[in-house]
Amino acid sequence: MSTDYEIRAIPAQTLEGLRTRDDAGAPPRRVVDEEGGNPLRCCLERSRPGETLALVSYAPLRRWARETGADPGAYDEVGPVFIHPHDCGGWAGAADGGYPEAMRGERRTLRAYSADGRILGGLLLDGTREKTPTVEEGLAQLYADPLVAAVHVRAVEFGCFLAETRRVVAG
Repeated sequence: MSTDYEIRAIPAQTLEGLRTRDDAGAPPRRVVDEEGGNPLRCCLERSRPGETLALVSYAPLRRWARETGADPGAYDEVGPVFIHPHDCGGWAGAADGGYPEAMRGERRTLRAYSADGRILGGLLLDGTREKTPTVEEGLAQLYADPLVAAVHVRAVEFGCFLAETRRVVAG
């Protein structure tokens, strides 16, 4: 079994729905990002100064569970994310298949989930300390466990969901 994984932004069809009603059942809030630099989960880029964004509640594990038949139970979470209020074309993926530069940061946490939706573990990536693994090294470490089906990348300070990764099984 391969330990390859793919990095995913929020899918276009999901974004279309979130732009009308979010996972908390509320309409999106439009905000102007005066300073720029907020992570956008639609295209895995950062906002520009003065850009209008949509702030929505998003339940990444719930959405993954609906697609795969998993049951996240108590691990289901809903949290705020910024997206473009209109279709931006999404994330085309890195040319080298690598992690998106705009989603990097000094402090990240990786949460690993099994195919049935249970949390298997996690990893703190604290770039303020010596010998901290990169995001890629942390993902490789977690995907070395054959039970890991998906890993979510989150910011430490606010716990915000940044990106989803999923195991790609060869063959």
